Amino acid sequence: MERDLTGAVSNSKDPTASADLVDAVAALRAGQLIVFPTETFYGIGADPTRSKAIAAILRVKGRQPDKPIALIATDSDSAFGIADAIPSDARLLAETFWPGPLTLVLPARHGLNEALIGPSGGVGVRVSPHSTARALAASVGGLLTATSANLSGEPASQTVMDARQSLGSQISVYVDGGTLSSTAPSTVIEFREDGSFQIVRPGIIHHDAIAAALRRQR
Repeated sequence: MERDLTGAVSNSKDPTASADLVDAVAALRAGQLIVFPTETFYGIGADPTRSKAIAAILRVKGRQPDKPIALIATDSDSAFGIADAIPSDARLLAETFWPGPLTLVLPARHGLNEALIGPSGGVGVRVSPHSTARALAASVGGLLTATSANLSGEPASQTVMDARQSLGSQISVYVDGGTLSSTAPSTVIEFREDGSFQIVRPGIIHHDAIAAALRRQR
């Protein structure tokens, strides 16, 4: 399976097609933390079904437990599988912008780790256009944590060296995807069960593009 995974990344000419990827899959399946590239910045990856791994992320980052950890999904089915409700506008935006830097905060289904759920009861998820991020998510059931690879309060990491300097040996495997060119994080939109929503973090996808996508379907 690991050979197939790295082969798929290699065929897409992804710079992370290396032994690091195989090591990263093994680390994730052992409940350890990795650093990996996304379409925005480097992230700390862990299997979100492992409570000890989630607790390790909070400890390594020095992150407050009331600040939820977002997820990357390998596809829309995996993303929507963690939601208790999926408003029609959320589906529309997913169809328009996924894979892409749009995080949807959806009402969380029962049983998710509390560190993934925000004060409003929502869980944040996106389908990344970065093939390595999606492949790593697929290796642990379709979902991977995606919190930024830096200590809380520090700038997000654009290179593996940035992440290493911040997190050091607390991370089992660093997957080098080169220098990431993003200057902004994913845009975060929070949906409520009644279908209403708000942009809670501006990011790469501008609110005008979001409004235009919704208008086209009205």
